[in-house]
Amino acid sequence: MRLAIFMTNTDESAFAQRHPKDGQKFTDLVHRVRPEWQTVVFRVKDGEFPQTLDGLDGVMITGSPASVRGDAAWIGKLLDLVRTAYASGLPIFGACFGHQAVALALGGVVGDNPGGWVHGLTHSRMQSRPDWASDLPDVVRLYGSHTEQVTSLPAGAVTISQSEDCPVAGFFIGDAIYTTQHHPEMTREFITALTEELADELGSASYAAAMASLEGTADTDAFAESIARFFEHSQAT
Repeated sequence: MRLAIFMTNTDESAFAQRHPKDGQKFTDLVHRVRPEWQTVVFRVKDGEFPQTLDGLDGVMITGSPASVRGDAAWIGKLLDLVRTAYASGLPIFGACFGHQAVALALGGVVGDNPGGWVHGLTHSRMQSRPDWASDLPDVVRLYGSHTEQVTSLPAGAVTISQSEDCPVAGFFIGDAIYTTQHHPEMTREFITALTEELADELGSASYAAAMASLEGTADTDAFAESIARFFEHSQAT
């Protein structure tokens, strides 16, 4: 299996330089459950796009502090590429920004979180179970960090999970699309460091709640397995 990782994370701060880039994080996530799979990273946030989708078995789109509603040229090009990949039958997995980008590209709507920041260990209850998600727990725990969310789904999309703060915590479209608003690629060490980095932006109450939430454990391996099964199932159909 050969997957393209479209890296959308625009953070080039000193904090970002101290931690693995998202291309590596998503590769590590895949290799937790399918160590033999290959990945190729495209820094789409810098305008680096594949010349062709030929030879790829699937696409993963990362998270980003950028807004999918922004007017940067690379965002518009990415949305066009999502539509091209979807039309060609190439399966797409999107996380956070990637989740929102897929929704927006295919006719959905993205808006602000009504309650502001969602940050820390999130709990999302499963609403639907496509085949590849059959082994996920009823309540999926993943790290999250976002101020925007999908407010209206594209045609044909089904909500896969939801939480109190995020009615569309993930969705799927047939065997072609699988998304999550959250960050399965993040480790506890990284989200803890990120929480400290964002302390002033989060505010004291949200910071304290986020730090308390990190006492829990994310369902990283189970979610990584669901992603792998999604790509395997898409290839088989």
